[in-house]
Amino acid sequence: MTAGWQEVGDRVFVRRHRELDLNCGLVVGDGACLVVDTRSHLGEGRALAEAVRSVTPHPWSVVNTHAHYDHCFGNAAFRPADVWAHRGCAAELAATADQQRADVVAALLAEGDPAAELVAELVATTPLDLPDRLVDDAITLDVGGRPVALRHLGRGHTGADLVVAVDDVLFAGDLVEEGSPPAMEDAFPLEWAGTLTELLALARGPVVPGHGAVVDAAFVAAQRDELVGLARWLTDPAADPPFDGRTRAIARTRL
Repeated sequence: MTAGWQEVGDRVFVRRHRELDLNCGLVVGDGACLVVDTRSHLGEGRALAEAVRSVTPHPWSVVNTHAHYDHCFGNAAFRPADVWAHRGCAAELAATADQQRADVVAALLAEGDPAAELVAELVATTPLDLPDRLVDDAITLDVGGRPVALRHLGRGHTGADLVVAVDDVLFAGDLVEEGSPPAMEDAFPLEWAGTLTELLALARGPVVPGHGAVVDAAFVAAQRDELVGLARWLTDPAADPPFDGRTRAIARTRL
């Protein structure tokens, strides 16, 4: 598939980016398509839009899986299309976008690398474009005759994660991460495992994590069990700790 796309289902594609090992998705129907997440800044969003056009000329709509900058700061590149998200995602983004931007820019500038400084400028100048089509619990979109379900299964990586289900493919956002432990900065560690149990009930084929390689239900079950262990450790001092020390320390701050 051109432009870095991997087809993981019938006209369902994943594009895995070197930057942050981030995954974006594309669902193509008859005369319409849906883009899952939009990357970290307007320039990356425009590059993703060009990549979509290498697959289909159809009009697009967008879904943001959650309110972290690397999944939604590229939204403006896809306007005037509808941008779907959980209602809480839009609120979180409105409340935290400026701080997210400041933190990312500071981290990039601290690298002291000209390439990182350029990315910092792109993040700093990217317009904030909030989702405008809001989901509470679940909705099914018609994407060119294809039903695509947007589901909020509970709190986990954030308070307002959406999963995207089409045929037997599930886009999990950062509820699932491959290659590193789940990120805990604004997570709900005591609830995350229960949310993954709900996700497993939908997992009938490929599961696309927010970052890393495409996985399956067995991988999700293993990550769920690790999160069960984390919740046990957080509430029982005698329990064995899972994951690495940094993840545990951050999880502590969420209680």
